[in-house]
Amino acid sequence: MSDHDQLLVIIDPVARRMDGESVRIAKDVLSAGAQTKICLPDGPEEFARALARRGSRRPVVLGDDRALLRAVTLLHREREAVCGALSLVPIGSPDRLETARALGVPPGTVAAARAVLDGVVRRLDLLADDSGGVVLDRLDVPASRVLAPAAPTVWNTCRSLVRTLVRPAPTAVADRGHRLRVEADGVLLVDVDEPVEGMTVRALGGAAALTLVPAGAPPVHVTAQTLTVTGPAFRYRSDTTVSVPVRRRTWTVRPGVWGLTLPTAALSSSL
Repeated sequence: MSDHDQLLVIIDPVARRMDGESVRIAKDVLSAGAQTKICLPDGPEEFARALARRGSRRPVVLGDDRALLRAVTLLHREREAVCGALSLVPIGSPDRLETARALGVPPGTVAAARAVLDGVVRRLDLLADDSGGVVLDRLDVPASRVLAPAAPTVWNTCRSLVRTLVRPAPTAVADRGHRLRVEADGVLLVDVDEPVEGMTVRALGGAAALTLVPAGAPPVHVTAQTLTVTGPAFRYRSDTTVSVPVRRRTWTVRPGVWGLTLPTAALSSSL
């Protein structure tokens, strides 16, 4: 990136509240290397307006995975992500930066800011759904649930209560499968009468790489351009966001429709 490039630095309000020092450092590094316009939106609407009015400036988001997802979603709806590139300086707790790490964004504030100035653009695929949402890295159907470990005292109490209420101990494992109908490019992979434990999808190499795990059977690996899931109300997890319950959703691969500025080393290791 040359000194004559102009940056639109959009600082997510959550990043400002959570880590003002990292925000300050990122601003200093970026301002020292390029002409910058700083935007401090107070919410999603102002965030969208700032991005829409970027003109010829290169957008740089300071924030977590949700801020990145918001920016890419807006660009995809404009259908201008194919022409431009987005940069991210990740600011937030580690559990809110899983997508950024998976995409190759440096975890450190200074390293990420320097990558904005000196890195190169990598064209990336995404999954677009029929409700206007996008998936940048990983889709889980149904949504995977990550539960925080219970405190020992609470856990022991729960176990004692279960032993008291359940006598004798149950001998059968409850059916934990999900009843879903899954189609890939119109081909039926599983119907609602065959329970599945779950499914993971990633957009890679211009196709959706799908891993379907039937209950009590080996995983099934498939690639497709379009994926449709139907069934009783289910939630899905797109990157770090969990949806509301739906009964049907279709995802389509959009190859290379957005660009992310990454360090040259990250690009070399992905080839």
